[in-house]
Amino acid sequence: MMMKMKLKQRLAIGYYKTKLNTIALISPRKAAEKAFELFCTPFPASRKLKAPPVFHQAEKLSFQLNHQTINGWRWKSELPNPKKVLIAHGFNSYSYKFEKYVSSLKREGFEVLAFDAPAHGSSTGKKINVLLYRDMILHIEKNYGQLYGIMSHSLGGLAASLAAEKITTLQKLVLIAPAAETNRAVDNFFNLIRLNHSIKKDFEELLIELAGQPLSYFSIGRALNQINANTLWMHDTEDKVCSFEDVIPVQAMQLPHVKFYITKGLGHSRIYKENKVAKEVISFLASV
Repeated sequence: MMMKMKLKQRLAIGYYKTKLNTIALISPRKAAEKAFELFCTPFPASRKLKAPPVFHQAEKLSFQLNHQTINGWRWKSELPNPKKVLIAHGFNSYSYKFEKYVSSLKREGFEVLAFDAPAHGSSTGKKINVLLYRDMILHIEKNYGQLYGIMSHSLGGLAASLAAEKITTLQKLVLIAPAAETNRAVDNFFNLIRLNHSIKKDFEELLIELAGQPLSYFSIGRALNQINANTLWMHDTEDKVCSFEDVIPVQAMQLPHVKFYITKGLGHSRIYKENKVAKEVISFLASV
């Protein structure tokens, strides 16, 4: 969920707070189901998205996933057997926001892929969850060629990490302000909507039922123990969406294949727009 919200979004949150807490008085489970639907629903776009110039140079791609149409773009390289890099945007975001990275990766000779996640950008659907996003990445890997690297932001970071566990040939993984721990995301959601915490147990049980895994499964720290890819984790100490507190335990693990790049004052979204950060990402992906 975004921390800076427009009036319409604040009014919607007030509405859902009252509605869900009222339902909880009758049935905590039903309230949890409704809360989970909201948790998986991005805010609708307030305006029509305009494609940056570099997107007009791309080959348009499309496939079906869980009855939703996933739309994306591919920028081919003139090099023989080019390395493929996938861009995975965050929650309430879309691929157009990463035009800077597309252009830079093209200059380095990469074949670049970018897809809008379900319920985001040009793709269809109304809801997203990290397993659906993970499955989208795995579909791309299977159908558009072996991925050399994935660069990701926010929710895309968690989805990319879960996918990377299954993509054993992946060489590079970039996590920019990733949603490191789902426990934290759930807490933030409950605090944002100001929901009665009597719903929380049923809410977490829904997550467990969805994955067939304990809640601890949805953790980048856990996933990194299973990932072989060289990983660059970039995070800002003042991130209000995906807390830096979740980075500290992973740093303490001292995993040899994980490098950290820490900033201050860029927050959750400005970090990937910062030129120094972008240069570090490209340098990491391009290095042998």
